Amino acid sequence: MGRTTMLLMALALALIAVAHATPPTLRRSRFLASKAPPPPLSYYDCVRKPPSVCLEPGSPGNMCCKGTCTNTESSVEHCGNCNRKCKYGDTCCEGKCVDLLTDKKNCGECSNQCANSVKCEFGMCDYAG
Repeated sequence: MGRTTMLLMALALALIAVAHATPPTLRRSRFLASKAPPPPLSYYDCVRKPPSVCLEPGSPGNMCCKGTCTNTESSVEHCGNCNRKCKYGDTCCEGKCVDLLTDKKNCGECSNQCANSVKCEFGMCDYAG
């Protein structure tokens, strides 16, 4: 009985010590600290600022659509131009709405072309199903 009691007391003390231990503080890497962090996305709000803010380096896109800097080459909501939305299942590749499952010039991903006589099926060139 004495050994069991001692074991339980030691276990309880260990649990209390673990529960009250402070987690180690995370130190920022000196390599990451040397880079200036990019400005927040609210910085690229082109409603309150001129649309030229979208042309600055680090901007998510070079066009002002609905008050936000947008990349019209890849945005599904603004494909090729503002407010031109791709239909369900399509992807915006180089400013055009395409179906990656069947498009020969964008098979499976943007700019992935199939050979001349090969069809694009299910996003794969020359699918042998």
